[in-house]
Amino acid sequence: MSPEKISKRQERRARLQRQQQQQRLITIGAIVLGATLVVLAMAWPQIRSTGETAANSMAVGEIATIIPVSLPDANGLVLGDPNAPALVEAFEDFQCSACVYYTESIETRIISDLVATGKARYIFRHYSFFDGEGAGNGGESDQAANASMCANEQGKFWEMHLTLYANWGGVNQGAFRDSRLRAMAESIGLDMDAFDECFSTNPYQAEIQADYDLGKEMQVNGTPTVYVNGKQVGQPGMIATYDEIAQAVEQVLNE
Repeated sequence: MSPEKISKRQERRARLQRQQQQQRLITIGAIVLGATLVVLAMAWPQIRSTGETAANSMAVGEIATIIPVSLPDANGLVLGDPNAPALVEAFEDFQCSACVYYTESIETRIISDLVATGKARYIFRHYSFFDGEGAGNGGESDQAANASMCANEQGKFWEMHLTLYANWGGVNQGAFRDSRLRAMAESIGLDMDAFDECFSTNPYQAEIQADYDLGKEMQVNGTPTVYVNGKQVGQPGMIATYDEIAQAVEQVLNE
């Protein structure tokens, strides 16, 4: 047999082997695809159910609850001995992310170290500036303030104050929509009929506005802003540290 015929036979054999290999790959691919489709078909009801549950959970918006703590001489929005030499005033907006940090990390120390020991009295002041100049315009900051005052009507301002910050979720992103505020009120054990009546009529709008006007007069330009005996603590635009506040209180005690 001539070398030329041998070469052609080898080419035909190689071409046949390539075709057989391609057919095997196609068959394997079809089997894998079919198996994948079967698995997806079996798993799809569970996947869809899980997705729907997550979507429903987001739509409902679960409420983070708090553990009530004992507070010294609580009287409305004021804590501490009325005769304490130092007065600490904190201007806050419930939609303020910096206020969340302040409440969790600084306010707790002020209460335990300065208020409970009789050195200072502490007052929460509403400064709902995220919703503009006027109180009661229906924005989330104002509605959160409204809810907190309705909780105060039942002696639970500080529980609502902590619950609001525990459920912070951005500015005007729905965290403090009316339905969630109502759920928060329920979570701290308020009489819901009384809360609903208060919340719908907003009887404390003038008091919330008065705090805001006082803040403007005292040149509050952001939240939280803290004053000790009428003097601003820390640098404007910065969160006052606990040490700065404690030092300001000690100065009052040493005067």
